[in-house]
Amino acid sequence: MDPAAFRPPARVTIVAGKGGVGKTTVSAALAYLAAASGLETLIIEVEGKSGLTALFGTDEPLGYEETVLLEAGDAGPGSAPLRARTLTPDDALVEYLEDHGMRRVSKRLAATGTLDVLATAVPGIKDILVLGKVKQLETLSAVGAPGAPAFIVVDAPAAGHAVSFLASAYGLLDAAAVGPIRTQAMDVIALLSNPDRCQVMLVTLPEETPVNEAADTAFHLEDRAGVKLAPIVVNGMWPHLDLPEDAAGHLRGAALGLGESEIEALGKAAEFRRLRQELQDAQVARLAEMLPLPQLKLPYLFETELARPDVAALAAALGPQLADMTE
Repeated sequence: MDPAAFRPPARVTIVAGKGGVGKTTVSAALAYLAAASGLETLIIEVEGKSGLTALFGTDEPLGYEETVLLEAGDAGPGSAPLRARTLTPDDALVEYLEDHGMRRVSKRLAATGTLDVLATAVPGIKDILVLGKVKQLETLSAVGAPGAPAFIVVDAPAAGHAVSFLASAYGLLDAAAVGPIRTQAMDVIALLSNPDRCQVMLVTLPEETPVNEAADTAFHLEDRAGVKLAPIVVNGMWPHLDLPEDAAGHLRGAALGLGESEIEALGKAAEFRRLRQELQDAQVARLAEMLPLPQLKLPYLFETELARPDVAALAAALGPQLADMTE
């Protein structure tokens, strides 16, 4: 595809899904696509334990400060830098207090575990600190501030926590009638409820349980967090092969000089693959019935460990589909 044809769903795209469906890999592919399209891109990781950096050839863990994953030009001619960072509530609180002239207090609060006390007293405060920082970065992006990313990808918590994570601002509105917490919550809600600023991209697999959980998560996100859902990604799609029901019989009739044991083994492999294709087609169709969202399909990669070329391949598969939907 022409990288210039890529248009992100929103300035902030939050990628969410059940653990094990490839949420971090999809985050990396979407960010790679944006960087290849010339958009300075930032991936924000919020749980501190993803394998994001390994996908780009380094084992260095992410910190609060930005790490460069791709330099300008690494993803092709005209490509922009891709950076990543992790956001933790403690660091976000320290930065918030320092920005408001309370530098001495901030270090002491973080060192004494005060945030854990606050989290117990005010549920959702940790999430709102992280989302507040995302909101700040998006605001800088909107005005084209120097050094601000043009596109932000948030690798969200797994599906169970993702709903409470994104709905935390609404809960805090009830808990805080006035003050900075309420102001922060209202600012986050303004971000999440504006589809030009923020959308959520769910990831699933073409299997029964992930499909069920994706649909359930989608309904909860719309009801409780008020976010717009971007097209859903169906990850791990096996490429279709035209296989007959009696593959062993076809092999016997083809006179390929194979022994009977070889024919039986190949026949069983073909039967397994054919049934697997039927299963994934049924689940994709069921997902479309349960969740009326456009689907982006990414191929199954037959690799034990994914690396940067695999991320680039997924980005190449993702790009034309997003471009078609934009048109």
